Amino acid sequence: QVQLVESGGGLVQAGGSLRLSCAASGSTYRINAMGWYRQAPGKQRDLVATLSNSGTTNYADSVKGRFTISRDNAKNTVYLQMNSLKPEDTADYYCNAHSILYWPTDYWGRGTQVTVSS
Repeated sequence: QVQLVESGGGLVQAGGSLRLSCAASGSTYRINAMGWYRQAPGKQRDLVATLSNSGTTNYADSVKGRFTISRDNAKNTVYLQMNSLKPEDTADYYCNAHSILYWPTDYWGRGTQVTVSS
């Protein structure tokens, strides 16, 4: 009952920046935390960053100091500011919403592609 729509992906040169957006709709009161995951070709889907409703953030070691997750509560939107991009950041990026209401539940967006050229 939660829908997630990502936007902002595209092609960027190494060292450049992108900002991804994820808009949540539906029963957003169910959401306890939101985050970003990515999946590169031939690899599993890994955590990039998470942001809880209380404001606690968590980042993968590979993106600390370069990426920033933030939110706009009025718009039910979470952002991922990506700076100093590297070719290894190339992946499909997926928005995630986690709920602990009644039982653990995860919601996923369709994904947005980020390609970083060298």
